[in-house]
Amino acid sequence: MHLKTESMDRLFETILNLKDKEECRAYLADLCTIKELQDMAQRLDTAVLLSQGYSYKKIMEQVEVSTATIGRVSKCLNYGTGGYQAAISRLEEREAE
Repeated sequence: MHLKTESMDRLFETILNLKDKEECRAYLADLCTIKELQDMAQRLDTAVLLSQGYSYKKIMEQVEVSTATIGRVSKCLNYGTGGYQAAISRLEEREAE
């Protein structure tokens, strides 16, 4: 499935229009399975730790993900579209406030 479709744009717009964390939590709980949400959270945690220089071994212990997942996230961090970097930068900005 391509990311630039009317359907995908609608999905992204609905996420962008959510007002706060609780609305986001409720929407994603309805939209995704618990496992899908857990997997996404683990990938983000992995990306954060990779960006902080953690080793694969330490990430495996801390996040409980496979080396395949860490490798996939690392590939996206290094050669992807910049989505992880943008999200992590915004997280760091908010945490600094």
